[in-house]
Amino acid sequence: MASASGPELPTSRLPPAQITGFGRKPRPLSARVAADGLRVALPGLAGRWVEIILANDPAEGRDTVPDISFVGADGRPGSLLPQEARGGGAFAWIGRLPEDVVELRVADPSGRVPARLRRIALRRLARPILAGRGLLREPGLTVQALYWRVLGKKVRARGFLGRALRHRRVTGYEAWLGTHTLRRPERDGIASEIAAWADPPLISVLMPVHDPDPKVLRAALASLAAQLYPHWELCVVDDASTRPAIPKILARAAETDPRIRVLTRAENGHIARATNDALGLARGVVCAFMDHDDVLTVDAFYEVARALRRDPDLVLIYSDEDKIDGRGRRFDPHFKAGFDRELLYAQNYINHLTVVQTEALRAVGGLRPGFEGSQDHDLLLRLTDGLDPARIRHIPRVLYHWRAAQGSGTFSDRSLARAEAARLRALEEVVAPFGGRVERGPGGFNRLIRPLPAPPPRVSAIIPTRDRAEILSATLDGLLTATDYPDIEVIILDNDSREPETASLFARYRDDPRVRVVPVPGAFNFSDLSNRGAAAATGPVLLFLNNDIEVLEPDWLTEMVRHAVRPEIGAVGAKLLYPDRTIQHGGIVLGIGGVAGHSHLGVPDADPGYFCRMVIAHEVSAVTGACLAMRADVFRQVGGFDSAALKVAFNDVDLCLKIRRAGYRIVWTPFARLIHHESKSRGAEDTPEKQKRFEGEVLTMLDRWGPELRADPYYNINLSRNSAHYRV
Repeated sequence: MASASGPELPTSRLPPAQITGFGRKPRPLSARVAADGLRVALPGLAGRWVEIILANDPAEGRDTVPDISFVGADGRPGSLLPQEARGGGAFAWIGRLPEDVVELRVADPSGRVPARLRRIALRRLARPILAGRGLLREPGLTVQALYWRVLGKKVRARGFLGRALRHRRVTGYEAWLGTHTLRRPERDGIASEIAAWADPPLISVLMPVHDPDPKVLRAALASLAAQLYPHWELCVVDDASTRPAIPKILARAAETDPRIRVLTRAENGHIARATNDALGLARGVVCAFMDHDDVLTVDAFYEVARALRRDPDLVLIYSDEDKIDGRGRRFDPHFKAGFDRELLYAQNYINHLTVVQTEALRAVGGLRPGFEGSQDHDLLLRLTDGLDPARIRHIPRVLYHWRAAQGSGTFSDRSLARAEAARLRALEEVVAPFGGRVERGPGGFNRLIRPLPAPPPRVSAIIPTRDRAEILSATLDGLLTATDYPDIEVIILDNDSREPETASLFARYRDDPRVRVVPVPGAFNFSDLSNRGAAAATGPVLLFLNNDIEVLEPDWLTEMVRHAVRPEIGAVGAKLLYPDRTIQHGGIVLGIGGVAGHSHLGVPDADPGYFCRMVIAHEVSAVTGACLAMRADVFRQVGGFDSAALKVAFNDVDLCLKIRRAGYRIVWTPFARLIHHESKSRGAEDTPEKQKRFEGEVLTMLDRWGPELRADPYYNINLSRNSAHYRV
């Protein structure tokens, strides 16, 4: 059946849903199509322990995991539930159903019925099974649950057991590989799909070769021969190899497969010239870069061709990658973000597999000699300079295995110092037109320092507060005496402070022309207080700042303003630390815990983070309002904070999503580093009233930004949404 709000679909087209358990025969569950996906009725199951399994067609299950959430009596879905991959297109969730649950919502990221979903199964779990599952996942928590159950503390026991069952067994990449490997039905499905394509695009593989270990060269060629997508050609250039076996291997490969063409250079010209010679042979619409010692997955070119068929105007396509050792063991996966210009300035995160439109590659002159070691980074900086991000596509699948074994002969490994110098020089050329300055940053990565307007614009710091004079005093002292910025005004929104120490603090700054105190009585409403502060501000740059921020370095605000004044940037966030020097805010990742969560929460400040994210400026979907800089005109354009529905929580995420919807980008920088005593003056969400308000704010975000929360472009669908620690 279908709901009144959803499209009418034949019942036969809906995936069947059924429940089993306790030795009973399977019985069907009613399903209907709603405006936000598929709804499955759960009559009589409230408060029961169940396992939910979603099964995609294993031959077609190539897309995002279906989203699931529980629907209460009010008809509104709750937070997204984390799922585990079971292999063969199956995903599962295990836990106790809420007491008020009415339905299960299942949808794809766009809010529709998942087209590839074939079955939904619910299994009721008996206590022995629950205990066994819990012991396998998290023995310590399960033992505590059993202890409290024996004492008759059922609610506490349920809490511990639920935590044990939610413990996700995905800490190892090897375990992840076990559930993300193509099986025979999937391969057969891909082959059938390719066979039905009309006019499939030709992919030219550019491979410069210079004295690799013959064994790894054969492995690279074998991975090409094993491609499920047959419409490729290999343009291989032997760059004057000295090993006698190399030309023999290449000649034999060309004799065996007419798709392979070999050009031999008389003298060694290094990787750029050799690759450009290969480009001269290319006849395909796109060129794929492949090192002479690396390995492709069997579906690599299928995924590339599929992307091109969906959007023939793509100029750049790149995928996730991992490393492979001499024994064939895969490790160190890099699950990448969507296109991130700021991140690319600092490091070549795109790397492998890289595929470029042949016409565009020739237009920029291919690779440039003299940039050996960073020739690929140089190419990508030039290629993407001014390129519409809509013409760049990230494929969130591991399609390339980068050889890590010794003796592979990669060019970049031979001279790291030269590669670093070439990378800096490549970026200098790109940023020179707008006055950017480049220097060596943490870890040897590029650091781009943008110019500050002259004179620097006034920054209006907006600080909501209620008493706790000792922490506000530290914030003001840091802002007004320890910050090296010439034009700051401070607007304090006083929300019913009553302590004499606060009055004394205000009196101390009464004659300081940089500081104003605006009384705002009533219940705490961060959004309203911040909006009032913005209305009172005179500076073109607004700095929303919590009253529990400590300044660590004098140039933090200059760094934020450098980004905030850029016309294409809508907001800037800082690196915030707890007092114990662990990370409190490394940017915000959408979808974590259902709505959003802080990146690298609790990781030591000295830890560079996932592929050095915590020491490199990069784009994010949102940043915390505890320290957020933006232009006043952008704040007015998007309507400021939502003071009606998001009084305390998620108002910063909502603001940032409105900023992105307006076409601006958001940057997080580690070069503005401060300490944040989170919620020290406001307190925790520990009362029924606060919890009710928080739950309402969660529902507001899910209703307003559901599709965005399910698909953060700067996170990767292969990474866990339980926390933003970039783990599988």
